[in-house]
Amino acid sequence: MKRASITFLASALATLAVCAHAHADDAVCGTLESATNGQDGMIALREGESVNFWRGGAVRHGALHVYKDGEVYRVYWQPEGSGDVYVLANESATSVRLILTPPRGTKVDAGPGTLPPQKVLSCPAF
Repeated sequence: MKRASITFLASALATLAVCAHAHADDAVCGTLESATNGQDGMIALREGESVNFWRGGAVRHGALHVYKDGEVYRVYWQPEGSGDVYVLANESATSVRLILTPPRGTKVDAGPGTLPPQKVLSCPAF
């Protein structure tokens, strides 16, 4: 029994090490920045805020949508002309993953402040 537990623990730790390594090596595939304030400007977390997605020198215009679920704010980016919305899943203070998902919560006019331009670690195919 002890040997099985130790084997499981060793396997779990090895998996954790591989996942941590993969997380550290995530490549930036694009950036989100304010369409109003430019590349170095802050992104206002408010409903309808214009935010550009840059990838490989090409830009895709879009807008933010802000939802609140209890005490949790969720910010989504929607490409212009698309019905798809992507939640901004924070990886750090300056990086996010864009994950296609239906909005959760109640739409609100504004979220909790601003974000600096964001490096995108998972780029959707448009």
